[in-house]
Amino acid sequence: MPLRLLLVLFYACASVALCPPRCVCSDTLLTVRCASADLARVPSALPSEARTLVITGNVMRALDNGAFNGVRNITHLDLSNNGIMEIGSHSFSSLHSLRSLLLNNNPLTLIHPEAFSVPGCPLEELALHSSLYNYTSLTDLITALRWGKLTNLLLLDLSGNRLVLLPPGMFTTLPSLQHLNLSNNSLMAVYNGTFSGVEQLRKLDLSLNGFKTISIEGLRELERLKSVHLLLSENPFTCACDIQTFASWLNTSKVRVGDVDRLKCEFPEVVRGALLRVVNAQTLGCSGRLQREILELSLQTSYVFLGLVLGFVGMVFLLVVYLNRKGIKKWVTDIHEACRDVLEGYHYRYEIDSDPRLGQVSKSQQGQCRRMDTRLAQVSSNSRIVQIPADVAL
Repeated sequence: MPLRLLLVLFYACASVALCPPRCVCSDTLLTVRCASADLARVPSALPSEARTLVITGNVMRALDNGAFNGVRNITHLDLSNNGIMEIGSHSFSSLHSLRSLLLNNNPLTLIHPEAFSVPGCPLEELALHSSLYNYTSLTDLITALRWGKLTNLLLLDLSGNRLVLLPPGMFTTLPSLQHLNLSNNSLMAVYNGTFSGVEQLRKLDLSLNGFKTISIEGLRELERLKSVHLLLSENPFTCACDIQTFASWLNTSKVRVGDVDRLKCEFPEVVRGALLRVVNAQTLGCSGRLQREILELSLQTSYVFLGLVLGFVGMVFLLVVYLNRKGIKKWVTDIHEACRDVLEGYHYRYEIDSDPRLGQVSKSQQGQCRRMDTRLAQVSSNSRIVQIPADVAL
């Protein structure tokens, strides 16, 4: 009994001696906590056998390569609420056994491409709740996820980051991802390719975002995740006529919506609080509108058909013109020459009428012609036709 007590006292003294200043060690040095200790960097004198390291509520602005040298056995690392703004390249590369990394509530403005690179790719959990300072941080994160080769990552928490848009293919480098938390952001739409590459996804949290409805494109993207447990509550759904497709999908889809009974209409006021899965055209007052839309669609179809017919007639006309181009050219030339002759006659008469000298010449010529005609008439009246006998020789 005294020997056992001595051993306990020895381990307690050793723990106190090896524990860094302003930190608390427990479970025989396996867990080290440095909470609100006003630390500006990671303590250097950490127990080598530590498995869990919690450093929260401090004032560390950056993490550099070599910050965790000497603690290769760390499996759980919590660096939340430290005001970290920059994560340098290979900051965690010495943590060969790291499974869980929490970086929540840090205003990250710069994430180097190889910030999460760890030999052997052991990382399974990465939490970045309220940590992306702006859109540039999101771009840096996408690059870091690609370069980090996090092929064994199972959980990714990006909640509370004011995300508006997720670039297509953002998660393609995470083939083992099973839990994705995107709640409490400002997402408004799901697009084709948003969740490509994460076919193993089991839980997707899209609650507390800005979804007013989910388009057909978004529903097709979610439909690919057949085994996912989907959360969509606390979104400002607008129950207009275009939400009927989404409401029908909730009742027929193979995707399991875990909070379907909490999906309610937020707008307009008359249907606020109504369950989305029970709304229909009659509830939304879309029956007459639906008929009008069908009529408009039929009219549009008629216009399209009329346009096709007119286009075909135009093509036939152009073909006929092309085949008869020589005859048409001759016809146009003849008309042009005839018009030119007529115009030249009018022009000649105009010049005669406008020039006084040509007018007098014309009148004198006309007078001479009249006198000549009179004389010819007199000669013809005075002359007689004398028949010469046939036997008279001239």
